Amino acid sequence: MKQLLILLFAAFCFTGYTAQTADPVKWHATYKSVSKTEGEIIISATIDKGWHTYSQRETDAGPIPTSFKFTPSKLYSLVGKTTESNAHEEYVKAFEAKIFVFHDKAEFIQKVKLTGKASLITFKVEYMCCNDMMCLPPKILELSVKTQ
Repeated sequence: MKQLLILLFAAFCFTGYTAQTADPVKWHATYKSVSKTEGEIIISATIDKGWHTYSQRETDAGPIPTSFKFTPSKLYSLVGKTTESNAHEEYVKAFEAKIFVFHDKAEFIQKVKLTGKASLITFKVEYMCCNDMMCLPPKILELSVKTQ
C-alpha cells in the first residue's frame, strides 16, 4: 500500500510538472502566393522565454534538428529545400558543443509549385526544445496550409 501511495504521488507531481512545460514552442503555417502556380509555405514558431529549439542543420552533438516532411501529392511539388532564418550559433552546455538555435521565434520557408488544384498542403514538423535545465523529448506535429 505504501508503494502504491508513493507511485501515485510521484505520478501526480510529474503530471503537474510536465503540464507547465507541455508546449514551449507554438507552430503556425501560412501560404503566400507568388504567382498562379508558385507559392511559399511560411512556417513560424513562437518559443517561450527561456526555451530554445534547434536549426535544421545536422550535428553530431546530440539534439534532434528541426525537420519537415511534406505529404506527397500530384497536385504540388517542392522547390528546393526548406530554408530558415535567424538561427544563431551558441554554445549549448547540455551537449557541450556549438549548435545553431532559435530563441523567441523561428521562421522556415518552403517554396512550392502547384501542378494541380491543390487546396491544402499537409506536412509534419519534428523538433526538439530545451531550456537551461532540461530537454523535452522530440515532438512531431502535423500542420496544413490552404493554398486558395
